[in-house]
Amino acid sequence: MRRASCSCGQLRVVCTGEPVRVSICHCLECQRRTGSVFGTQARFRRQDVSAIEGRSTAFSRVGDSGNSATLHFCPVCGSTVYWEPSTLPDFISVAVGAFADPSFPSPTVSVYEARRHSWALPPMLELEHWD
Repeated sequence: MRRASCSCGQLRVVCTGEPVRVSICHCLECQRRTGSVFGTQARFRRQDVSAIEGRSTAFSRVGDSGNSATLHFCPVCGSTVYWEPSTLPDFISVAVGAFADPSFPSPTVSVYEARRHSWALPPMLELEHWD
């Protein structure tokens, strides 16, 4: 069982099992969403998300792919905790940082490489790269 939460702890997600994918996204929207140079997300089957607790504010946006996602963030501290991709209704993505677990599985996929900052990833990371 893995628990993710916002900075203040008001919005929480409980996931069981392992994520089906952990990825790094370099798209401009993830850069804006995180205030960093990429976002890191763990995709779980919706059936493996055993609880979503607390209040969230939802914001839907269209990403670089043209697909939309509904992001859920804490209305108190502003942390994005999870989102629901419109094209993957059976899955929920959770921000890896919300787990606050340095032993969390590492990413195996990197997407929107064309928007990656040249210094953002050390070359020692062996990822599957997608554009």
